[in-house]
Amino acid sequence: MAAAQDTGGEAAAGQWYDRAKATFTTLIDMQHAVSSAYQFINVPMGIWVDERGRVVRPAEPAWTSDQVMKITAEKSIATQGQAYVAALRDWVQNGERSPYALSDEEFARRVKPRSPGEMEADASFKLAVWFHEHGQDDLAAKYWAHAQELNPDDWNYHRQEWSFGKDAGKKWIEKFLKLDKPYYSPLDLKKQ
Repeated sequence: MAAAQDTGGEAAAGQWYDRAKATFTTLIDMQHAVSSAYQFINVPMGIWVDERGRVVRPAEPAWTSDQVMKITAEKSIATQGQAYVAALRDWVQNGERSPYALSDEEFARRVKPRSPGEMEADASFKLAVWFHEHGQDDLAAKYWAHAQELNPDDWNYHRQEWSFGKDAGKKWIEKFLKLDKPYYSPLDLKKQ
């Protein structure tokens, strides 16, 4: 299943599903409920949910191919799609016996409760979405900025606000060039 996180709805996200000719369930989450519930801070992110509804791997980058995207002469973005897909296929075939299905202890180590600042950022982001949906973009901008200040590592907060203004690409590049860590966290696919 895929869930596009976009306040712009079908007009903004539908084209991606159409272009991909998706043969699986797709939805557009205008309220960003999936991002909130599973702590998605970038796209694409994935979680693994078993047949009982138990999350066996928390949010992590979910590319389907290895890529190196050169942004500038000095900076690029590398993805680990082949390793991710191989681990996912192993889990689909072997279920809880898969070495990539996390133990409860390892899952708890990787998923930390949100800090008060992160929870306030999420609430501010949701207020911004509400104000945007109700045509009050001046208030939406205020709450998007507050969410970004409180949780600057959440690229979804930035990307969503930028998508409704001018110079989204320029703003992304400016923020990306200031990074002192990878744009995507490296996958931790150590066998359990």
